Amino acid sequence: MRRVRDPFEEMERWMTPFGSQLRGGVMPMDAYEVDGNYTLRFDLPGVDPDNVDLAVERNVLTVTAERPEEEPENATWLLRERPTGTHRREVRLGDRFDPSKVEASYDNGVLTVTIPVHEEALPHKISIATDAQKSIEAESTETATE
Repeated sequence: MRRVRDPFEEMERWMTPFGSQLRGGVMPMDAYEVDGNYTLRFDLPGVDPDNVDLAVERNVLTVTAERPEEEPENATWLLRERPTGTHRREVRLGDRFDPSKVEASYDNGVLTVTIPVHEEALPHKISIATDAQKSIEAESTETATE
């Protein structure tokens, strides 16, 4: 019987020697839109809000967070999977977003960033003129001048 190898198992085995260098730098994010406002939520458990930096430059939103390394006295580590150090995530914003109105809040280890769309970029209804409307308007102005 032939055994099929799991590609994720292979990747995990390949990454193991590198430890948290490859696994730890991830900053999970959810993104959704409501009424022309986009909301991004970043999970930053264990990060002090004073160690979070948020910037927008050239339509790129950058989140930088630093989680200090814990060094309990006389500890012998058995497992260390929680990432420490400085982590960064960049999100490219399109031209339709208004970076001057970005708002952010931090609660229970979750950074919430709200990015509105420029008013001009929001969808809007355009009325369509028809020939029938034009002829009615023309007839009403002709009878008014007679």
